[in-house]
Amino acid sequence: MTTTRKPLGSLSVSPLCLGGNVFGWSTDEAGSFDVLDAYVAGGGNFLDTADVYSAWVPGNEGGESETVIGNWLTARGNRDDVVIATKVGALPGLKGLSAATIRQAVEGSLRRLRTDHIDLYYTHYDDTSLEVGEFLTVLDDLVRAGKVREIAASNISASRLEEALTFSEREGLARYVALQPQYNLVSRDTYEGELSEVAARHGLGAVPYYGLASGFLTGKYRPGTDVDSVRSGKAAAHLATERGVRVLTALDTVAAAHGAEVATVALAWLAARPTVTAPLASARTTAQLPALLAVQDLRLTTEELTLLDEASA
Repeated sequence: MTTTRKPLGSLSVSPLCLGGNVFGWSTDEAGSFDVLDAYVAGGGNFLDTADVYSAWVPGNEGGESETVIGNWLTARGNRDDVVIATKVGALPGLKGLSAATIRQAVEGSLRRLRTDHIDLYYTHYDDTSLEVGEFLTVLDDLVRAGKVREIAASNISASRLEEALTFSEREGLARYVALQPQYNLVSRDTYEGELSEVAARHGLGAVPYYGLASGFLTGKYRPGTDVDSVRSGKAAAHLATERGVRVLTALDTVAAAHGAEVATVALAWLAARPTVTAPLASARTTAQLPALLAVQDLRLTTEELTLLDEASA
């Protein structure tokens, strides 16, 4: 594996961001530690979580993923070696982006992560009930206080992103340096177009979520197969579409040419897209990691990228 880093604002991140949504959900703490250890050993340094992970699981209340990561950071003593991204605005009881909500939420995240700073702090969802200045001002306060290094946005429209960036520039406040959109070979419409154009114009790095379409783009979902996964229903739905079948066929072709896993090719396509800094993918087990980490070394040809573009159009 090649250990490379890419700039994201003032941060330096690996070309694969490891999703922490499975920690405390489909992977227990011991298994999560194994995955985190293997990810770092494979050259990764960029971890993504959120305060709401995984409040949707019966018996959970949110914060489980951050707690697992915080326990791992403490056990390994490697806080300065990793870039931690988390999010605010979706935790039950702390939804939205009011100043009071953000101030309370960030303290909870810092406590669970067992750290004094968050490297990349996302607004998880835009709060259209507020003017952008209301939450950007408090986010700027957190940056100035050293509790947050950089800020970013997820699930935001092109117009609101433009408005937020313009406001930060005009007022001399911390500005978004990254964007986390839903984006993959079978879900391109949300990001391509106006949103990606705003990101490009302002130099934001994209860290797409659902990079493997809930596992569909790993290639394990085929007609007649039954996959044991908490996300199998969402992933398998792509098999019912003509586009999904076309994409799998194209991925198989490119993967065979490189002797690579289908998942690696799907992530390599994302990594080659304009504005994308690091695709985001999660792993429940260490066995799933090699195919994800291999994106650091796989470069697709122009012809292969075109094949995938046309199949997924």
